[in-house]
Amino acid sequence: MDTSVQYQYHPVFKAFLAGSFSGTFSTILFQPLDLVKTRLQNPSQHVVAATINSRIQPGMISIFMNIVRQEHIVGLWKGMVPSIARCVPGVGLYFSSLHWLKTKLGKTNLTALEAITLGVAARTMSGVALIPITVIKTRYESGVYKYTSLSGALRDTYRAEGLRGLSCGLGPTLARDAPFSGLYLMFYTQTKQAVPQEWLQAPATSNMIHFSCGVVAGIAASLATNPADVLKTKMQLYPEKFPNMLTALIYVHQTYGIQGYFKGAVPRMLRRTLMAAMAWTVFEEITKTIGLK
Repeated sequence: MDTSVQYQYHPVFKAFLAGSFSGTFSTILFQPLDLVKTRLQNPSQHVVAATINSRIQPGMISIFMNIVRQEHIVGLWKGMVPSIARCVPGVGLYFSSLHWLKTKLGKTNLTALEAITLGVAARTMSGVALIPITVIKTRYESGVYKYTSLSGALRDTYRAEGLRGLSCGLGPTLARDAPFSGLYLMFYTQTKQAVPQEWLQAPATSNMIHFSCGVVAGIAASLATNPADVLKTKMQLYPEKFPNMLTALIYVHQTYGIQGYFKGAVPRMLRRTLMAAMAWTVFEEITKTIGLK
């Protein structure tokens, strides 16, 4: 590639473009898992597998099949527009913020503490910027709200609830996403550093190594942050009932017990793990191609 072409854009902008592209691909592919996860965390609205001890116990497969029966296959991609509107710029902002922070730090190989700190900081920056879209995305997927368009949903929410409505669940969103990104980056970078460098440099094995490191990091980070995801969903679907994290936390514990904090853990773990692993794999490959590494 011609060097004059390769370096005509700012590295942070290159990182944003690479992140946005990788985010688009992974968001479209794994949207059904996010939809099922949201509905698992809001069981009263959807078909269930069984009732145990007078409590509704929804099943991942039953919800999946119910969506297909009632809304056909395309129903699994409900909420795709707000998902793309959130994830594509969100992933782009995350990778560009991370690149900028790493540049300021002046290091390429991060320690565990540095990786957690940079991951949390980068995700917080993108999370705050995109919280209105996160709220609309959750409501779209839940089936509770009957929005017809992204712009209409933003307008209706602002008129009915003001800025508070567009930022509800910010606390648990950051409590979920910032630690996830910090833990993920720590596990990802530390796992990569443990792999022989010749394997990472070899074209035949580099993508598989990046993806495998991403899967390991994703599983660990997803399980650790699922309770915050449950609280975020409750607050964004029912802001009047759950005005803060404490009320949502008490409700989940009293209604479902400890296991309630892990509702939707399986589809979320699958989606977050595979999505993050694929996004990082694609990002690593693109950054090599466009000369960011």
